[in-house]
Amino acid sequence: MGESLHTVTTLPTTRRPGCPFDPPAELTDARRHGPISRYTFPGGKPGWLVTGYDLVRSVLADPRFSSRKELMRNHPTIDYGEIEVPPAPPGEFLLMDDPEHRRYRKPLAGKFTVRRMRLLAERVEQITTDCLDAMEKTGPPADLVTAFAKPVPAIMICELLGVPYEDRGSFQQQVESFMSGEASDEELIAAYTATQAYLGELVAAKRANPTDDVLSELTDSDLTDEELRGISLLLLAAGLDTTTNMLALGTFALLRNPDQLAALRADPALADRAVEELLRYLSVAKTFMRVALEDVELGGQTIEAGTTVILSYHTANRDPERFADPHVLDIRRKNGGHLAFGHGIHQCLGQQLARVEMQVAFTALVNRFPTLRLAVPAEEVGLRPETADIYGVKNLPVTWDV
Repeated sequence: MGESLHTVTTLPTTRRPGCPFDPPAELTDARRHGPISRYTFPGGKPGWLVTGYDLVRSVLADPRFSSRKELMRNHPTIDYGEIEVPPAPPGEFLLMDDPEHRRYRKPLAGKFTVRRMRLLAERVEQITTDCLDAMEKTGPPADLVTAFAKPVPAIMICELLGVPYEDRGSFQQQVESFMSGEASDEELIAAYTATQAYLGELVAAKRANPTDDVLSELTDSDLTDEELRGISLLLLAAGLDTTTNMLALGTFALLRNPDQLAALRADPALADRAVEELLRYLSVAKTFMRVALEDVELGGQTIEAGTTVILSYHTANRDPERFADPHVLDIRRKNGGHLAFGHGIHQCLGQQLARVEMQVAFTALVNRFPTLRLAVPAEEVGLRPETADIYGVKNLPVTWDV
């Protein structure tokens, strides 16, 4: 069986013209051949690409697969050669395994509960209303990314962390630099360094004068300033970038599926289901990697210890063995269970906040602007490159009847 196994040699860098919401054709094709393919990393190192839902989910739940940064010797698009990869900086627990991962995540878990996030719904509604008021006042056309998709999650995550409102703009720009997939190495390092320095000052300020926010609450724990800085960076990047792109790309998808948009407008009770379906359909966090700590049998193949496995979330969420008509956006779809927030110990900590933000924001947007439509042909909407960690649109020009 090993010889006839499908092989993918490079991760695709583009999507098919006219199909901005679908995974690149080569990945969908790989899934058709089977849930696991051989993968050749730059420099010729062998690895694996997992595209099937069940296998992706099983790897995410299996402690024999590691998230540790220093083990990630292979990158889908960069040949590191013999360069040693350092461990993740203190606090950046996404690239750690237990027990280190658990030490950082545990004090945060209670701060992002379903109950606590629902209590924030009123604040999300207020922020959303303010953004839509400003958009309406300025009048059409508008770029939905800057007018709506960016400010809603940005204000929320900055308030949760206790970032002063006046610092939000510069801060957002820096985070965007290292998430956009388009910055040069120099720009990346500069933005990362500036953000680290800013967060270092913020942590010191919270220690000296705690305020009513998550970061101040964490200064009571045994976490060091350096660790708090790392945790803040992770929360910030995740809280800003993913939800921003879900709101913008999600609106684009609804505008391209007018029957679904009309259904949501007609029945706001569909908001919860619509959000889950958009998460599945768009999967903006496209791929993650794991490294086998020992030989592991997976999908009839032996993954050797030390081998890097690429997990394709967007093909897993379009797996026909898991979802009927997977390439159709259906906001009435009943079977959830998508992997957009991951699975296992690293499942997205802020998922309840993201859900509340999206449920409130999408509902308010479609009801405030019943004639909302694209202001340019769909092909002219600027898409983020596939090299960006989070997929989405760079801009979304919209208009409406006044």
